Amino acid sequence: MPKPSLFTMPFAKVYPLYVQKAERKNRTKDEVDQLIRWLTGYDAAGLQRQIAQANDFRTFFDEAPAIHPHSALVTGVVCGVRVEEIEDPLMRKIRCLDKLIDELAKGKAIEKIMR
Repeated sequence: MPKPSLFTMPFAKVYPLYVQKAERKNRTKDEVDQLIRWLTGYDAAGLQRQIAQANDFRTFFDEAPAIHPHSALVTGVVCGVRVEEIEDPLMRKIRCLDKLIDELAKGKAIEKIMR
């Protein structure tokens, strides 16, 4: 079965969309970065390096220092699919990140998002 094209999409192409979504709701790029770093374990320099290298989502998550153990607590619907029901580990990580950004844009406190 072919893998979704999202897996090979450069993270750097989607990252500005995450920032724009948050900023439209009066949230900041720093908050987006904080959520991404919480989920993946990247430090600020590591995150910027991933963006500069234009690595795809697969590489972005494969090279992540440490996926946060509480990411398993992220639940809800993204793109019409329940995050907790996604079987493919990479797709679940991608949708988990999407859900974190959605919650930020909806005004949820960052401390509560980072469970």
